[in-house]
Amino acid sequence: MAQFQNLNVWKLAHELVLDVYRITKKFPADEKYRLTDQICRAAASVPMNISEGTGRSTDKDLANFLCIARGSLYEVQYQLILARDLGYLDEKGFADLSAKCDNIGRKLNAFIRKLRS
Repeated sequence: MAQFQNLNVWKLAHELVLDVYRITKKFPADEKYRLTDQICRAAASVPMNISEGTGRSTDKDLANFLCIARGSLYEVQYQLILARDLGYLDEKGFADLSAKCDNIGRKLNAFIRKLRS
C-alpha cells in the first residue's frame, strides 16, 4: 500500500480538517467544549482513520478503517448543518464544506468498493 500521504482522499480529508479548524475559530467562545470540539475531533478522525488503515496488513482491514472514516465524515456533515442552523456558519461556508464532504465521501466509497471487489 502506498504511503497514506500520497492518497488523494487523504489529502482532501486533511484539507477538510484545516478548513474546519479555520471556521470554528469564528464560533462563539461558549461552544469551545461543545460543538467546536466535536466537529474538530470528527473532522480529524477522517484522515486519521485513513492513515491507520494504510498501516494494516490486509485490504479487509483497510476497508474497515475507511468505513470508520466515512462514519466520521457523516458526523462532520451533520455538525456543519447544526453550525449553519445555529448561525455560526454562513450559507456559502456551509455549501463549500458540504461539497468537500460529498467529494470525500464519494472517494471513500469508491476506495471501499475497490478493496472489496
